[in-house]
Amino acid sequence: MRRVLLLVACLVLLAGCANVPLESQPVVVSAEKPPQQANNAPEPPENADPLDIVRLFIKANADPRSGNAASRAFLDERQRSAWKPTRAITIIDNTFSTVYDTTATPSPTSTPPADPNVRTVSVRGSVLGTLSTDSTFIPGSGPAEQTFQVRKQANGQWRISSPPPVLLVTDDEFNGNYNRVAVSFYSPDSGTFVPDLRYVAAKPQSGMPGRVMDLILAGPSAGLTGAVKNLLGDGVSLETNVKNNDDGSLTVPLSGLNGASPETRSLIAAQIVLSMQTVTSTRIRLLADGAPLVRDHEYWRSSDVPAYSAASSPSPDLMGMMTVGGRIRSLGDGAPIPGPAGSGAYAVVSGAQSIDGKRLAVVEHSGGGVQLRIGDMGRDLPPVELVGGSLSRPTWRPAPTGAGPSGEVWTVVDHAIIARMVLDPSGRWLRQSVNANDLLALGQIGTLRLSRDGARVAATVNGQLVVASVVRTGDTVTLREPRVLQPGALSSVADVDWGSTPDTLVATTSSPSQPVERVSVDGRRMDAYNSSNLTAPVRAVAAAPSRPIVVADGGGLWNATELGEVWRPQAHTMVGADPFYPG
Repeated sequence: MRRVLLLVACLVLLAGCANVPLESQPVVVSAEKPPQQANNAPEPPENADPLDIVRLFIKANADPRSGNAASRAFLDERQRSAWKPTRAITIIDNTFSTVYDTTATPSPTSTPPADPNVRTVSVRGSVLGTLSTDSTFIPGSGPAEQTFQVRKQANGQWRISSPPPVLLVTDDEFNGNYNRVAVSFYSPDSGTFVPDLRYVAAKPQSGMPGRVMDLILAGPSAGLTGAVKNLLGDGVSLETNVKNNDDGSLTVPLSGLNGASPETRSLIAAQIVLSMQTVTSTRIRLLADGAPLVRDHEYWRSSDVPAYSAASSPSPDLMGMMTVGGRIRSLGDGAPIPGPAGSGAYAVVSGAQSIDGKRLAVVEHSGGGVQLRIGDMGRDLPPVELVGGSLSRPTWRPAPTGAGPSGEVWTVVDHAIIARMVLDPSGRWLRQSVNANDLLALGQIGTLRLSRDGARVAATVNGQLVVASVVRTGDTVTLREPRVLQPGALSSVADVDWGSTPDTLVATTSSPSQPVERVSVDGRRMDAYNSSNLTAPVRAVAAAPSRPIVVADGGGLWNATELGEVWRPQAHTMVGADPFYPG
């Protein structure tokens, strides 16, 4: 019997071994992107009434994890699996109302209700904007209204039986569940990186680098498409998920970069590191097809990235200027600048200095209108073939890397035509057009400022603040995707300039309550500067990286560096002066 049992055991063991493969394919196991989980969110509070159920549902909408599991907990059994919300979400003000819709369902106090187990609840609020499917914020305004049917279940608890497909999320809940990330994309126009503001789910925090990497691979948002270059083409992907290593570093394993030049690889490394700096402070290990992305440089920190922004930032020795009394003076010492523009030979209305400080453009009175002059600093500024009833203060395009001084100036003619003057090889400034139909559809243009990275313009249009992208295709330049920032909250805008960072603007208004505002480039955030010692209207502003902000009111020029700081009189202030920094 013992021999028989031993023989049977051996046969079973051999049969099991026959089912073990000699070789198997590796499977990537990721802790960063777990598969979709079942709805294990906590159930709503017991005996909550229909109004509370809807309010708590809207609060839960800000949590996108596990297929909006937190929101599904408020739905009845059928809708928990059937509900398919849109990818875009609508952000509303924190103060919103939930009321019983008496037109659809009798109120609880009416006698008798048509169906005591069904209530129709209306939600009313104010729209602040939309988080689009590409994770960008698009400003908006106006009323928001949704209708919910809430039904009492067999267990006596109220649940939503007809959820709308569009997710409403309050401002505070959005801020608590999403983090803003400046994803960087390269601008060949200026040889620098342009921030593309995106919003990613904040939880789980360990997965944020992977979510940022997904945005990089997907390319620029709709608001910047065509204005920047996508260094990672369609064939590039992640070989495995972004992974946290035991030594604290982060591995980003790319594939599909065979044939990429060393210059392109270095730019890709800079793009990834700059984009990741707000979500991780650790070293980043960059791989491409199993080898270091950049030869002999496997691990990266932010300090390893060259200063690509240097070419788009004014030199510290360029102190800025001001136009006053038909002359241009230095903000540094108040003295007239050298040359005819400072001596009074021209009746200067406004001026602009190129970012490198080598050239000057001025608008001067001429007959019954104005004309534009462009030339080298300190020398005669020849008139160019551009006149009109009005010309906006000029703005300079950044010079492409290694191309010498900037050779392109923009201005708005009679509030309706954007003209760009381009220096040709023979030394003549030729007028070329800008397709600004989408921007002009919003109204008349007051001020226009090119960003120092060349990818965007900021403008005042009918008193509103607008940002658009600059798309260049050969000799054709088009302004696309114009967006009004803070519509309904920011009006009577008199002037605008690009701020201390490339993703902020500083705007002045004629309003005593908000004379100077700092606005994010996507309009998601607006912060007021101190207004205690300014006199409305504040008509002009000058801002630049590593510079104090200078504004002009009826009494002269004022300086400040922080939001809450009291404005100080500019050292060489003059009544009627209009300040400007290079750009």
